Amino acid sequence: MKNNTTSNHISREEDQPKKESPISSLDSRFNQTLRNVQGLLKGRSIPGKILLTRRSDPLDDLGSQENSPSYQRSFSSIDAGTSDRMEKEEVQSTSKPNNNANPNKLKSSTSQTDVTANEIQKSSVGARATDSARLTKFSKVLSGTTIILEKLRELAWSGVPPYMRPNVWRLLLGYAPPNSDRREVVLRRKHLEYLDCVSQYYDIPDTERSDDEINMLRQISVDCPRTVPDVSFFQQEQVQKSLERVLYTWAIRHPASGYVQGINDLATPFLVVFLSEYLEGSVENWSITDLSPDKVSNIEADCYWCLSKLLDGMQDHYTFAQPGIQRLVFKLKELVRRIDEPVSRHMEEQGLEFLQFAFRWFNCLLIREIPFHLVTRLWDTYLAEGDALPDFLVYIFASFLLTWSDQLQKLDFQELVMFLQHLPTQNWSHQELEMVLSRAYMWHSMFNSSPSHLAS
Repeated sequence: MKNNTTSNHISREEDQPKKESPISSLDSRFNQTLRNVQGLLKGRSIPGKILLTRRSDPLDDLGSQENSPSYQRSFSSIDAGTSDRMEKEEVQSTSKPNNNANPNKLKSSTSQTDVTANEIQKSSVGARATDSARLTKFSKVLSGTTIILEKLRELAWSGVPPYMRPNVWRLLLGYAPPNSDRREVVLRRKHLEYLDCVSQYYDIPDTERSDDEINMLRQISVDCPRTVPDVSFFQQEQVQKSLERVLYTWAIRHPASGYVQGINDLATPFLVVFLSEYLEGSVENWSITDLSPDKVSNIEADCYWCLSKLLDGMQDHYTFAQPGIQRLVFKLKELVRRIDEPVSRHMEEQGLEFLQFAFRWFNCLLIREIPFHLVTRLWDTYLAEGDALPDFLVYIFASFLLTWSDQLQKLDFQELVMFLQHLPTQNWSHQELEMVLSRAYMWHSMFNSSPSHLAS
């Protein structure tokens, strides 16, 4: 009888495949954005295409940030993803792929994905509930004498509160030392070292430069006014001069690559974040002339060293022929083929090569593809990935591309080119970006440990 009772109990559980375990049973570090995605994917064994729906009500801004710089390009940590990064075991347990399933079945129809207003309401409430806890965790990690970088990475992956972002980015990149007793001394020395470099390489007449250096400086001076053209702050002459100094000094100090178009974009998130320590309000209303020359020099130094640290991890992206980017574009093509075979086949039938659109994505790290106010949130995740960033970019960009899976399959070659050059992201909010990152994280958990899935 006991065996029959047990089997009946098991069969009843199997008859209710959509019943989910309570949220309270999940680890306290479960990522809120991934929890939202799991709600969207309820009843499926693997993540597929996700219907993006807006929150039923806007999340509140932090009341505790009165004295912190507030600017349009940074939202509260609630919007940035309100709990810590989900551990891989949790992702795999909730979205474990069926090894016997056809990988082409990863893609599911948008019509299968229904999210009720109640589910969205619950997500928003959960986000508010965990926000103060996240701030407490950040404060606790950052207040230590020696910061444990792994804990900081886990927190930062889901978004950094704006007023903490400058310090967190310096730490994540290894520019500022984890030991708080050494930090001020090291940063002061780095600031002085940058000033010496500017004096030695930039503040000299053209007669002391080689022809290649003159051409490189001329190219940089042409590119700086084109940088983030839709944000008026970057059209200020002194802002462009600061960018020019940072980029030229970096290029001279890194002769293996020199300056490559696109690196100018990569300096902009650093400039905005480090300026936020001194300027308040909307970036559109900032004026760099409000700052003393010493402060501007320190900001430039922070940008220079952080840009150097970032690019140290992807040097072959900007050397001759940019082989690192070409390699990642190939990986992106293979990953899309495994996740969404109909899109991959359609693009191939139309004769569209991934290099024709994805090269810019890798070259500029999506800065030109999304609204600038979302860039710093995206870069929280980039910098939290550390040395693993180049490989994780493949998953982010696959998730980004497949946001428009249905539309892409209806376009011919010319329409595909135009669409991918002008993606409809101008009205994106943090929710769309979080969905992209959530899918990327789940796909990375599924495929990264099984490289044979991506074999040709």
